[in-house]
Amino acid sequence: MTQPIPYLNLKAQIQPLREELDAAIRRVVDQCSFCLGPDTLQFEKDFARFCGVEHAVGFNSGTSALHVAMLLLDLKPGDEVITTPYTFASTSWAISYAGARPVYVDIEEATFNLDPRKIESAITPRTRAVVPVHLYGQPADMDPILEICRNHGLAVVEDAAQAHGARYKGKGVGTMGDSSIFSFYPGKNLGAFGEGGALVTRRADWDKRARSLREHGSTVRYHHDEIGYNYRMEGIQGAVLGVKLRYLSGWIQARQRIARRYHELLASTPLQLPAQAAYAESAWNLYVVRHPRRDELKAFLEANQIGCALHYPLPLHLQKCYAFLGHKPGDFPVSEKAGRECLSLPIFPELTDSEVERVAETIRQFFAR
Repeated sequence: MTQPIPYLNLKAQIQPLREELDAAIRRVVDQCSFCLGPDTLQFEKDFARFCGVEHAVGFNSGTSALHVAMLLLDLKPGDEVITTPYTFASTSWAISYAGARPVYVDIEEATFNLDPRKIESAITPRTRAVVPVHLYGQPADMDPILEICRNHGLAVVEDAAQAHGARYKGKGVGTMGDSSIFSFYPGKNLGAFGEGGALVTRRADWDKRARSLREHGSTVRYHHDEIGYNYRMEGIQGAVLGVKLRYLSGWIQARQRIARRYHELLASTPLQLPAQAAYAESAWNLYVVRHPRRDELKAFLEANQIGCALHYPLPLHLQKCYAFLGHKPGDFPVSEKAGRECLSLPIFPELTDSEVERVAETIRQFFAR
C-alpha cells in the first residue's frame, strides 16, 4: 500500500534526536528553570553566533519579538511603516501593536518579496521604517532597500521568521537591518516544541531594552522602567532549540538539495517554479509553486495522499481586520495573483528522493490528464 507523504514530518526530525532532547528537557525540569534560565541564555549566545551578530534575545514567539522590535523604534500614533501585504499577519500585527500604520508595497513576481523599486513612492513625512520579509526562506533584495532607507533616514527591521540560515550576497539574513526577528514556530527550519522567537541586533542598548520589555519593563525585580510585556522564552524551549541548533546547517543543506531536485523534476511542467535570485542562498523553509489551476492541483495531490498547503491565499490588504486602511482588489496585483496561484509542496530535511520523485510524478499526471 502506498504510504501518504505528509506536508511536514516533525516526528522524523525529532526521533533521531530524542535522547539529546529528553536529556535537555530533563535538565530544565531538574533545575526548575522554566522561565528563561541557563539553557535559554546559552541558546541566545549560540544563536547570536550562528547569525553573526552580537546580541540575540529569546522571546515566547516571533510575533512578540517583532512587536518589541517596533517598540525599539519609539513609534508614535500616525507613524507609518512600509512592508509587504503578502506574508503572514504577524508582520503587520507588530506595526499595529506599536500604534503605527502598515503601509503596503507590492512584491516582486519572481521572489514574492518586497519590490525595492516601489518603496520610495510609498514614503511620506510620517514614514519611520521599512520591514522587508525574507519570505519562504528567500532573501529579500537588501542592498537597494538599505540604500533607500539610509537616504531617507529610515530604520530597517528584517522579518526573517522563515529564513534561518539564508544568505544574501554571502551575508546571513538578519544581520543587515537595525534589528531582525526570527520565529521558532514548530514548522520553521529551526522549530521549538511550541512557540518561540528571537530578536537579534548589533546594538547593546537595544539588546538591554528588549530584555527589559520582554520581562514586564523591568531590569530590577519589581521596579518597572516602562510598560512592558510577559514575552519571556520558556526554559524548555531554550533547551530544545539549543539541541536543534547544532543540526540546523545540515537541515538547510538537505532542504537546498530537495529544492534542486524539485527544480529538475518539475522543469518540464507548466508550473512556475520558485526563483532563487543571483544574490541569494535560500533556506527553503517552503517550496512554493504557482499555477492558475492551483486549487485543482491541490485537490489532486491530496486525493493521491500528498500533503500540500496554501501560503498565503488572501493578502493582508484584503483582510477584514485591515479594511480600515481603505484598500480594494487590484491595489497590489502581484500579491493578489500570488495569493490565487501559490501552492506549497512538501519540503523537510527527511523527505526522501523517492518521495520527491513521487510528488513530481503526481504533478505530471495532473497536467497530462
